[in-house]
Amino acid sequence: MIQPIDDLLTIRDLVRFACTRFAGSELFYGHGTDNVWDEAVHLVMRSVNLPLENNTLFLDARLTREERGVILERLDRRINERIPLAYLLGEAWFMGLPFRVDERVLIPRSPFSELLQSGMQPWIGDKQVNRILDLCTGSGCIGIAAALVFEEAEVDLADISPDALDVARSNIALHQVGDRVNTLQADVFEGISGRYDLILSNPPYVDAEDMASMPEEFHHEPVLGLAAGPDGLDIAHRILAHAHEHLAPRGLLLVEVGNSWPALEAAYPELPFIWLEFEQGGDGVFLLSAEDLAEWHAGKNG
Repeated sequence: MIQPIDDLLTIRDLVRFACTRFAGSELFYGHGTDNVWDEAVHLVMRSVNLPLENNTLFLDARLTREERGVILERLDRRINERIPLAYLLGEAWFMGLPFRVDERVLIPRSPFSELLQSGMQPWIGDKQVNRILDLCTGSGCIGIAAALVFEEAEVDLADISPDALDVARSNIALHQVGDRVNTLQADVFEGISGRYDLILSNPPYVDAEDMASMPEEFHHEPVLGLAAGPDGLDIAHRILAHAHEHLAPRGLLLVEVGNSWPALEAAYPELPFIWLEFEQGGDGVFLLSAEDLAEWHAGKNG
């Protein structure tokens, strides 16, 4: 279509136009925003490197023709190709922090951000956190955010995908935590050594039924980071089988399994899962202590 570029002069004009275009399109929102207005504001503001908060000062600022062209091109691609906005911008936000993303990694959207903002309380209590593992790290957002919360901890970011680890390393550099945060290529725990005070994981957990019915936007994300077998538990099974071998005394395992949580509970009725609740939305995250896991494994093998 011919874009009315000369009629759209200000940020206010572009946001209004984007809202109109989005409202007339069957888009899925769920990769950082959940409505037309927020998506439009995010697209326009971040395309010209302006803040997402406290930005009303800029609404009547006039944009250059080049800036307008960039915004309109991204608007068309968002609608016509159904590319998630984070990929078009090359960035996503997690725990209020920017992270570099592209189609080699999932777009951050885990409720782990709320847990980390609270310093993992009340679950961590007064325990000293010296080592943290972010298992199936993707962009590295969970582990890097954890490093920024626990300023004395060493953090390992582990993933099977070399491409994902490249993105994670770019985010380590972005947040200047390379002195404490490392990357490891590992297939779940294969390739991991030592014990950790916290193991945090947002692994693939989408079951076959949900994979078949996902909105088109999800097709731009790597299947390796989403699909986890018929019941969504292929990776969760492997985590539960070996996590006790990598947890320090009083250590905690926290894993997000999303909509697959009923299947997980049914598969492990004897495990005392604690299912966490979130004020900012999200569910399907369980917590298990090192002691609970060790007792469960001892019972199985006894």
